[in-house]
Amino acid sequence: MGEFEVDGEEKLIAAANYLVKELRSGKSLTRNANNVLASLLSELSRAVLISDDNRYEEDEIETRLNVVCEKIMTREVDETMIWDLGSDAGDEFLDAVNELRVLIDRLDGEPSLRKAHDVLQTAMARLEDEFKHLLVENRLPFELEHASFRSEHVVEGEGSFGAASTEDLFIIGGSSRRNSEEIFVDLVRPEVLSDLRSIAETMVASGYDRECIQVCTTVRKEALDEFLYDHEVEKLSIEDVLKMDWATLNTNIKKWVRVMRNIVQVYLVSEKSLVTQIFGESPTCFVDTVKAPVMQLLNFGEAVSLGPRQPEKLLRILEMYELASELLPEIDALFSDNLGSSVRGEYREVMRRLGDCARTTFLEFKSAIASDVSSHPFPGGAVHPLTNYVMNYLMALTDFSQTLDSLLMEHDDVEDLAIPPSPDVIDPVTVVEEETAHENSSSPEKFLAMTKHFYSITSVLEANLEEKAKLYRDVSLRHIFLLNNIHYMTRKVLKSELKHIFGDKWNRKHTWKFQQQATEYERSTWLPVLSFLKDDGSGSGSGSGSGSGSRNLRPRERFQGFNSAFEEVYKAQTGWLISDERLREDVRTKASMWVIQAYWTFYSRHKNNVSERYIKYSTDDLEKLLLDLFAGSSKSLNNSYRR
Repeated sequence: MGEFEVDGEEKLIAAANYLVKELRSGKSLTRNANNVLASLLSELSRAVLISDDNRYEEDEIETRLNVVCEKIMTREVDETMIWDLGSDAGDEFLDAVNELRVLIDRLDGEPSLRKAHDVLQTAMARLEDEFKHLLVENRLPFELEHASFRSEHVVEGEGSFGAASTEDLFIIGGSSRRNSEEIFVDLVRPEVLSDLRSIAETMVASGYDRECIQVCTTVRKEALDEFLYDHEVEKLSIEDVLKMDWATLNTNIKKWVRVMRNIVQVYLVSEKSLVTQIFGESPTCFVDTVKAPVMQLLNFGEAVSLGPRQPEKLLRILEMYELASELLPEIDALFSDNLGSSVRGEYREVMRRLGDCARTTFLEFKSAIASDVSSHPFPGGAVHPLTNYVMNYLMALTDFSQTLDSLLMEHDDVEDLAIPPSPDVIDPVTVVEEETAHENSSSPEKFLAMTKHFYSITSVLEANLEEKAKLYRDVSLRHIFLLNNIHYMTRKVLKSELKHIFGDKWNRKHTWKFQQQATEYERSTWLPVLSFLKDDGSGSGSGSGSGSGSRNLRPRERFQGFNSAFEEVYKAQTGWLISDERLREDVRTKASMWVIQAYWTFYSRHKNNVSERYIKYSTDDLEKLLLDLFAGSSKSLNNSYRR
């Protein structure tokens, strides 16, 4: 029986030695391990008290008290930080403090009790300083290059860390990342975690948990404030944000997005892990540490949502809202307890406000298009800046298709799709329904609410362009202006993700529209010019416009009339601009086909009956001159021009 007891004691000592070794190694502990150790600590305290009953007689308690107090007060006189001498020195001090705590329980009613409490209080003050010193001196800078992945499903006892490059850090996004791996950065040197945990356990067991947590909260909050300062995140009031010009606000939003992602996905996760390794599953320290800085970031988001609804802000606001939505599961996980409920609630409120701001800003954008009024025609009939802005804006919005569609779907209103009356404008609701009914390969995914609104926006834009076209006195230039702008819209759709939003029906309709404008231009420009070259069978021409009086003209007068009309067109239309090279060549080619064929026919019929001085141009001359049209630089033909 005795041999069995000895063998059991040896096993107990071996297990205890192994446990001490593992705890001092600095390895992180799981929640289950922390719970087991807490139970073990309670049992050990009870066992020590029982063994003390056997070990100490009443006259020995006083002796042990004096020894323990001397050990503690000797360290108090020495200003050297205990843990700077090594963990062994620190463990010796903690052993003395823990024994003192046990003796205090035995000294109930004894005269030495006051002395023991005074020494314990002194020891706690010293441990508080030592705890702070370890936290401050062993703090590590936040560097993503030194981050690592840690799986939540790693088998206990196996290694769980692996190096991660900065490029890899945010490849795994949203909830899927949380369910598999989290990214951690060491905020304190791992080798001191065991010492920090030992100090915390002693202080908590001695009833000084609030003081210990307060020290940790203060030091770690300073570290988080420094992180924000290093990333140029200022403490701004709502009034400060509302007074910012767009350039400054844009810069701050970009910083907010970058910092918010890093702080939630890496910093807060690492901070919570650090606190858990020191205190176990105690949310107080973590929430008290990070709440104010997190609220500071949320305050900026709220301020942005309260600002004026200006179109240039929409992309940034959508970026903020999309990030907030992505990080929501992680915020819920980080602040899952009651202490974190205020953070969760404020986060959701700011996200809701950003969503409302994005939706109303989008609707204001459509109103801004409709209200864009011009008092003068845009030079050269080129692509209007409004067209350029709107189409590039819509292209940029496709990066947020799912987010924008969900926001619009929540508040989908037929009134939001209202457009000014205009001929040939496609009804957005009807077209989307038709496109949905006849699904095609070019539209693999439908964002119905967003699609309806995009149709409505382009319809508003077209109506506006038609009004701007009326500012041109020259009918031909009106057609060039609409040709340029509708072609630009169509090209932007076909060469971007917009083609999946608008679908084939819209593309076909608008391709026909700009081709129709090209045809109308050809008729309004070249029919009057070429009327001088038309014979009625008896040497007289027929036509309209500037050639309407050419019916009774002689051939030489027809040449003169043609020369004059052509030169007038040349002077005007060399100053007009078709910036798209392919479109410009197409329009020139069709003009050349109209002019050269008619001129050659007339020239061949009358060249022997008209003096060469009236035949100013050859077909080659005309073909070369037509290549000067739509280059945006007005030219005049010399009156002495000859073949």
